[in-house]
Amino acid sequence: MAKLGKRTKAAREAFVGKENLSVEEAVTLIKGAASAKFDETLEIAMNLGVDPRHADQMVRGVVTLPNGTGKTVRVAVFARGAKADEAKAAGADIVGAEELMETIQGGTIEFDRCIATPDMMPIVGRLGKILGPRNLMPNPKVGTVTMDVAQAVANAKGGEVQFKVEKAGVIHAGIGKCSFDDGKLAENVRAFVEAVSRAKPSGAKGAYLTKISLSSTMGPGVSVDVDSAASAS
Repeated sequence: MAKLGKRTKAAREAFVGKENLSVEEAVTLIKGAASAKFDETLEIAMNLGVDPRHADQMVRGVVTLPNGTGKTVRVAVFARGAKADEAKAAGADIVGAEELMETIQGGTIEFDRCIATPDMMPIVGRLGKILGPRNLMPNPKVGTVTMDVAQAVANAKGGEVQFKVEKAGVIHAGIGKCSFDDGKLAENVRAFVEAVSRAKPSGAKGAYLTKISLSSTMGPGVSVDVDSAASAS
């Protein structure tokens, strides 16, 4: 068994015996243990009572965090003509059509979010096997297939987070930086949990939110009281 470093050992010791904390208690604990040499991300993992193999139990959506993510998001837009100009003016990092498709097919993916106008979807559709597994495929359900490319770019740059349940029924996302104020991180946690709650699918049976855990990028996780995370305060 690998020997734990002093930093990791100290962080784990600080978490011993602590579980089902309030959001505020969890945020304070995690921030106090975040000692990496970079600004760690506060990460949330939510276990849901769904089986995403069934279409009526799929959970996906988007939320604009009230205090942003603290992350620089690189945005690619598939558009032509005036819409391409709008995307560039809004701050899109990459804008193109067939040439962008060829770049991606060649293995170069230098963006974190992909947006497309509806008329571009026949081109983008050819990239399904590349973008799909990376959760980068534009989708009208989360506002990334749209004629309002300027607003979509602004949303992506301004703290919008997409979420999609994984095969094991877990949703995972980064929802802020540990350098944020405690209160701002708590607001982000509750905004994210509320968005996932609103996305409850029709086929979900029994308990929907079964477990919520928070952690920093390099730190241990701690469970959060579901009622605390799901309620505004």
